[in-house]
This record gives sequence, C-alpha cells and structure tokens, in this order.
Amino acid sequence: MEQRSKNSRLEEEGQHTTTSLDWRGRPSNPSKHGGFRPAAFVLGMQAFEIMAIAAVGNNLITYVMNEMHFSLSKSANVVTNFVGTIFILALFGGYLSDSYLGCFWTILIFAFVELSGFILLSVQAHVPQLKPPACNIMSGEECVEAKGFQAMIFFVAIYLVALGSGCVKPNMIAHGADQFDQDNPKQLKKLSSYFNAAYFAFSVGQLVALTLLVWLQTHSGMDVGFGVSAAVMAMALISFLSGTLYYRNKPPQGSILTPIAQVFVAAFFKRKQLSPSNPQMVDGSRNESLHLTHKFRFLDKACIRVESWEEESAWRLCSVEQVAQVKTLLSVIPIFACTIVFNTILAQLQTFSVQQGSAMDTHLTRNFRIPPASLQSIPYIILILAVPLYDTFFVPFARRITGHESGISPLRRIGLGLFLATFSMVSAALMEKKRRDAAVIHSKTLSIFWITPQFLIFGLSEMFTAVGLIEFFYKQPLKGMQAFLTAITYCSYSFGFYLSSVLVSLINKITTGSSGGGWLHHNNLNQDRLDLFYWLLASLSLLNFLNYLFWSRWYSSPSPSSSSHHDAKDNTSSNKYSANHNNIP
Repeated sequence: MEQRSKNSRLEEEGQHTTTSLDWRGRPSNPSKHGGFRPAAFVLGMQAFEIMAIAAVGNNLITYVMNEMHFSLSKSANVVTNFVGTIFILALFGGYLSDSYLGCFWTILIFAFVELSGFILLSVQAHVPQLKPPACNIMSGEECVEAKGFQAMIFFVAIYLVALGSGCVKPNMIAHGADQFDQDNPKQLKKLSSYFNAAYFAFSVGQLVALTLLVWLQTHSGMDVGFGVSAAVMAMALISFLSGTLYYRNKPPQGSILTPIAQVFVAAFFKRKQLSPSNPQMVDGSRNESLHLTHKFRFLDKACIRVESWEEESAWRLCSVEQVAQVKTLLSVIPIFACTIVFNTILAQLQTFSVQQGSAMDTHLTRNFRIPPASLQSIPYIILILAVPLYDTFFVPFARRITGHESGISPLRRIGLGLFLATFSMVSAALMEKKRRDAAVIHSKTLSIFWITPQFLIFGLSEMFTAVGLIEFFYKQPLKGMQAFLTAITYCSYSFGFYLSSVLVSLINKITTGSSGGGWLHHNNLNQDRLDLFYWLLASLSLLNFLNYLFWSRWYSSPSPSSSSHHDAKDNTSSNKYSANHNNIP
C-alpha cells in the first residue's frame, strides 16, 4: 500500500510538471482554453503557411531554370535539397520547442524568419541586377548561369525560408494537437478528427498555391508571385496570434535528449552486468502499469543497481520509465524509415512531373493554358472533398467494427498509403512512355491531362500515409516530446528528397555509357528516359511496402514479457533477484 501511494504521488508530480498553461503562464482552464476553437486558429495558420511555401517550392524549378539558368538536373537537385532542408530542420524546431521555448514561441520566432526569406526572394526576382541577363534557352541562346553574389542572394533567401518553415511546421501540428486532452476519451476522438482537419487545411493551402498563386507567378512575374507568398505568410502570423488568449500551452521540459543519452551511457558502463532472464525482474517503476519489453534487452542494464558502487549518478543508474521511452523511440525508427521511399516519389511529382507537363499541350481552352506546376492541384481538389467524407462517414463506420478511435489504426493507414504510392509511379512510367513515343515517333504533343492519374493516385496515398504517420508518432507514450516526434515525421520528407537527389546523380552516372548522356542528363525530356527512372521508383516502392509489412508486424507483435508478467510476480526467486540486483530508488 505504501509503495502504491508513493507511486501515485510520483505520478501526480509528473503530471503537474506537464500541466498546460495559458498565455500568462498560469494553469489553463478547460472551460476557456483548448479544444477546436484555438485549434482552428492553428489550422488557419497551417493553411496560409503551406499556401506560401507551396507556391514557391512547387514552381521553384521553373524559376531556377528560367531565371537562374541552371541545368535541369542541377535545378531538380536545388529544389529537392531546399525541400529536404526544410524537413530536416524540423528536428531542430521540435528540439527547441520541447526543450526550451515551447511551441508558441518557436512558431512566433521562426515564422518571422520565414517571412524575411520570402521578402528577400521577391526582391531578388524584382531587381534585374540580382539575376543573370534574360535569355531564351528553348531557342538555343547561350544562357549565363547565376554565380557569385547573385547565387548567394538566391540561396540565402531560400534557406531563410527553409529555416523558418522547418521550425514552424512540426510545432503547428503539435500545438494544435496539444489543445486536446488525450486522457479524455471524447477529446481523444476529437484529436483524431483534428489530424484529418490538419490535412484538409494542408490541402486547401496547396490548392490555392498551385492554382491562384502559381497562375500569378506565370502571368504577373515571379517577383509578384513571391511577393504574394510573403503577404500570405503575414496572414498566417495574424491567424496564429489571434488565438493567443485561448491556447493551452505545454511548457518546455528541459533538454529532451539528456535522459535518452543517460540510458545509453548507463547501459554502456554496465554492459558486463548480467541481464535478468525476464525484463519484469527490473522493477521499481514509478508507474506500476509500465513494464519493460524483450526488445532491445541490452538497455535493461541501465536499470540495474550495482551494490559495489557506493553512489550512482543519473548517468549510471536510470529509471524504468527512461529505458521504456528510449525503447519506444528505437521501435518507431523502422516505421519512419519505411516512408523515405514514399517521399522520394513525392519529390518526382514536384520536379520531373512538372517538366513532363511543360513538354505537353497545356491548353484547357483555345485561350487558356494550365501552368504545369498547377497539375499538383488535381489531387487536392479531390482530397478537399474526400477528407471530410473520410472523417464524417468512414471513421464512425470503421470505429464500430474495429473499436479504434481513429477508425483504423495509424499503422494500417500508413501501409495502405505505401501500397497506393507504387501505382502512382506505374502510372507515371506508362504515361511518360506514351508521351515520349508520341513526340519522338509521331511528332505529336499529348494533352497535359494524360499525366493527371499519377498525381491523383499519390494524393490519395498521401492522405493515408502522411496523416497516419503524424498520428502514429504524436500518440507515442513519450511525455514532453510531441513536437520533436512530429518533427521526426518531417525528416522522412527530408531523407526522401535527399535520396531523390542521390538517385538522380547516381542514375545519370551509371547510365551515361549506355545512351551517351544518361537517363536524365539532357534538358530535353524527349532525349531523356524518364520513363525508365519511374519504373525504377515503382520497383523500389513495391519492395519498400513489403519491408513495411515486416516491420509493422514486428512493432505490433505482443511482447513475451506481457504474458509472463504475472508469473514473474509470483516467482519468489525472481523477486529475490530483483531485490538484490535491480532495486531502483
């Protein structure tokens, strides 16, 4: 009884340290703070922010080629590196938020950084002295590539945008989700709806960016388009600040990486200690419902007290909670890794598929042309309709069958999306072969609508995988690390785009001897073999899906320790071992 009351008291103290606060730093009031009302302001910011960044990112390859005069492969790498940097910087933003600043201040500071990048980019696009001389590469003119000060201004501008957006993105999702109490079953259902609403806001922002803002860039100039992106980012800041009085703010917890490092250090120094035959023999947890698993057993040694050591610091003796959290973090890494190829496919839709559209007939009517970058708006039009239907009808229906608050589990949702992504590349390969044959053999130009299926299929797969991944990571039992965990999901985008750059360079190098210039060497798609590159990605995507099936089953498999827990508690000799060797203060 004494131990149980002690555990309860420690749990209450732990909950107190993570109590949400209002804007003045006082404990929040459930009747005034949190819920969908403040989350709506965050969703508004998310829609505006993605609107601004998507208008730049999705048409950046056109600006880099036509204004900076980089080659096609170099332009594609500039774009993929830019987008990849955005998402890898999300880790930095998540760490700052959870450890020192909190979501609110991290969003506010880096939103201004992002805004400054948009402004500098629009200034460069407007001032002729900051760009190379204009030329028409399609007519065979010799174009001067941007170098020196001109290139420096361009890269400073886009990487200010990358720094700001990277730090803002995970915190917007986490801050919106923080408005819901996961310990309340009703709030937990609303949290699932929030993740779907976040993707709806994302789709709205993407749609406006890929239609109206890209149209402005095409017809009014890139300087006007970038300027509008800056204005939209300012609107995002206004939306976010409007909800200040209603937010539930989770305070930072101090360095989130120190407790993780302590587990590895303690386990290393005790690597020669004998591990208990059953992980449940490592006892002393503050939470009686928390048990160590058989996964990553070497970390259990961090919990062993060595009687010959007079006093053990936090770097020599760790709590069961610490070890369990590190095990959870390690367990989700394979799930994360399986989404990297998925985002490599996304990179193609923002680079080579846009160039595909440029080589096709873009006329919608006799006098109206579709900007190739606006092709990516097609799936978002469908998703703006599909996401509300999914949340309103499918989730309640599936919930009755599965009993899961989200309808289907995040892991199943991720897997369905990964499966669909393969068919996006199959469609892309078939359509590129058809387009190339029509142009080279028959001297015909196909309508741009022939390549819409690859965007539509991938959009549906993204609705499952992207939302499922964020929900899966946010709901992991890692207290005080929600922004950092959300940032990890964005790293999948980063690694996917970096992998795309590596693949492009590698494929060009390997295939150079076979065709004289490589599959993707030329600036003319009729001379390149983009269809073969798409087939390669389709094969990688299928293998990646099979790999995911293995790891999702491994993650979901019940721990052997769970079934033996009660037996271990009744085993006198086991308790004796625990008392003598594994006491945790």
